[in-house]
Amino acid sequence: MALRRCAQLLGPRLAQWNQALPACSVSGSSSLQHLGDAFDQAQTTGFRGFASDALTGATTTPTGTLVARDDGLPPTVYAIKNPSPDITYDEHTHERFIPGDPSKRAFTYFVLTGGRFIYASAIRVAVLKFILSMTATADVLAMASLEVDLSKIDMGQTITVKWRGKPVFIRRRTEEDIKAAVDTPMSELRDPESDEDRRTNPEWLVVVGVCTHLGCVPLPGAGDWNGWFCPCHGSHYDTSGRARKGPAPSNLEVPEYKFIDENTLLVG
Repeated sequence: MALRRCAQLLGPRLAQWNQALPACSVSGSSSLQHLGDAFDQAQTTGFRGFASDALTGATTTPTGTLVARDDGLPPTVYAIKNPSPDITYDEHTHERFIPGDPSKRAFTYFVLTGGRFIYASAIRVAVLKFILSMTATADVLAMASLEVDLSKIDMGQTITVKWRGKPVFIRRRTEEDIKAAVDTPMSELRDPESDEDRRTNPEWLVVVGVCTHLGCVPLPGAGDWNGWFCPCHGSHYDTSGRARKGPAPSNLEVPEYKFIDENTLLVG
C-alpha cells in the first residue's frame, strides 16, 4: 500500500520533469545562461517566494487567470527568474489545519495531559521507592521493641533480656534496695544522678547491662553496694546502676521503656 501511494504521488511530478528535459537538451547552453541570469537577478533583487504554479507549466495573469506558458523554460528556471510574493501550496496530498482547530484541540490536550500524568506518576513511584529504601526492614523493626512478662520475676531477682543485640537488666528491687539508692548523697557519686531520674516505678529498675568502661557485662547482685560488679576491671555499681567504684566513668545506661500494664514491660 505504501509503494502504491508513493507511485501515485510521484507520477505527475515525473511526467512534468520528462516534458522539461527535451527543452533542456535542445537549448542546454541557453538554459544555463538563463539560470545564471536568474541567480544574478536574485542576488540583486532578493528572493521573496516562488509560486507553485510555476512547477505545473502554467502562469497566472494579472487578472487571476491561469494560462499555459510558452517560453520553453524549465519550471525551476522560470520560478527563479520570476519570484512572486503570492505563495500557494499544493494541498492535494495533505490537509492543513489552522492553529487551534477545534477538531484537534481536545485530542492535543488529552495527549499532553496524559503525558504529564504519566510523568508525575513515574516521579511519585521513584520518590516512594527512594524513601522506602531508607526505612528499617522488618527484622530491624522486630528488634526495635521487646515485651517482657514481669509476673515471673521474684522480689530481689534480676533477669537479663536481649534487646537490639545488647543485654538489658530488669531488677525487682526490695525495700532495702530502694532505700539505699534514695539515701545515697550526690557527693559520693562520680556521675551524679538521682534514683528518681533513673526509674519510673521504684520497684523496677531497667538498665543496659554493658559496663561503661570497656563494654563488659557486669554481674548482678554483686559488688560493694550489692548492685552490679564488672569482673573485667573491677567496676562497682549500686542498686540504682550508678558507678561507685573502679574505672567505670559513668552510670549504666537507662533504655527507653514503659509499662503496658501491671505485669508487662515494653522496652524500646
